Amino acid sequence: MQQTETITFIATANIILLVFVTGVILFMLQYRKRKLEHEKEKTTMKLKHTQELLSTQLEMQTQTMQHIGREIHDSVGQKLTLASLYTQQLAYENKAPLVTDKIENISSIINESLQELRKLSKTLTDDSIAENDITTLLQEECTKINALQKCVVTAESTCSDIKLSYQTKSILLRVAQEFLQNSIKHSLCKNIFISLRTTTSVLQLQLQDDGKGFDTNTIKANGIGLSNMEKRIKLIGGTFNLKSIVQSGTTVHIQIPL
Repeated sequence: MQQTETITFIATANIILLVFVTGVILFMLQYRKRKLEHEKEKTTMKLKHTQELLSTQLEMQTQTMQHIGREIHDSVGQKLTLASLYTQQLAYENKAPLVTDKIENISSIINESLQELRKLSKTLTDDSIAENDITTLLQEECTKINALQKCVVTAESTCSDIKLSYQTKSILLRVAQEFLQNSIKHSLCKNIFISLRTTTSVLQLQLQDDGKGFDTNTIKANGIGLSNMEKRIKLIGGTFNLKSIVQSGTTVHIQIPL
């Protein structure tokens, strides 16, 4: 009888111990789950805050450039136009050939400066990013680079109708511009290829040159431009993958969730 009671007591103790251990394990698992959820929530909030800050900065930058552009056009441009008219009148009224030549030279310089200011003003006030889709923006960039005749840039896209935010288009364009400039300056490439495609949930942008390439372990650590490109893409929730092979070229593959 006593032996039976002992066995019963041991069994009961084991059950209690098992329940206790199970409870501790469940508590630890639940605690870990909540901690992970909390960390994920903090990361999401931080990313959202950074994205909002970037969006505000882009908006302020655009407004500032537009304001400067209008000031150049309305104030400086008008004064140069008036100065040009004065010099033309002086050249017309003056009868001394040497003086007239000098006045005409001054007038020519003023007119050239006025043309450059008008171009700058148009660039600053141009809201092409908001008005055009990403395919058009990239194609226009390719046209500019091809006009330099330093290499051939080819772009292809299967997503001309895709709707993206101003922030996303702006970052994708800046990253593409950075890649193009780096390739032209450093890679000695003959060709640059830009590919823009979409799946049901992802936008894919690939930038590739056939230049001399570089050692990513050496360059990426100190490459401010490359680091900025990657940071910008991460700010809009994308992934940035860089691959470069010496004497075989460089490829950047970007994915943005839609």
